[in-house]
Amino acid sequence: MKNKYIIISKISLLLVFLVIFAGSTVRMTGSGMGCPDWPKCFGYYIPPTDETKLIWKPNSHYNKNIMILYEGAFYNAKVEFISKERFEKNNWVKYTKHDYTDFNVVHTWFEYINRLLGVLAGFSVLIMFIFSFFLQNNKKVFIPLSSIILISIVLQAWLGKLVVDSNLAPYKISTHLLMAIIIVLLMVYNIKKTDEIKN
Repeated sequence: MKNKYIIISKISLLLVFLVIFAGSTVRMTGSGMGCPDWPKCFGYYIPPTDETKLIWKPNSHYNKNIMILYEGAFYNAKVEFISKERFEKNNWVKYTKHDYTDFNVVHTWFEYINRLLGVLAGFSVLIMFIFSFFLQNNKKVFIPLSSIILISIVLQAWLGKLVVDSNLAPYKISTHLLMAIIIVLLMVYNIKKTDEIKN
């Protein structure tokens, strides 16, 4: 189990670095609002690849929370329904967390890949946390440490949501970045401590 913990710790750190790289790419390309909602993207688990999927259509099936672009604003479906010939506002609620209303497929997929990598990193850290309970003589160190890292990852995901909801408020982006640095430092320290397991 020691070797498994060491391996998953290193994989987790690698995935966190990939998330940071993806986040930097999102920032440099201006893709931060590529998915205007959270945790889904335009209400989908897999985002649209062209704008036509976001345009309201008559006689079409809409699942609850699916997002459309209508008259310069985003709307979410209140319930699952089939649209009629005319747009009926009682089936929709205007998305008011921010006023961003653009769709750019490249930006959307940059942001979506960033989120997917974040999910992978989160699961990897969760596995690391579980493995920490099976380290016979090192539980007092690695259970608290992996717990802090797991909580930090969850907090980082929540901060990412706040960044999107704020339409990329600079101070929230800075907090998000600072949290990423803290996570890296914690994970590097965790790996450093695993050297003591090997010795």
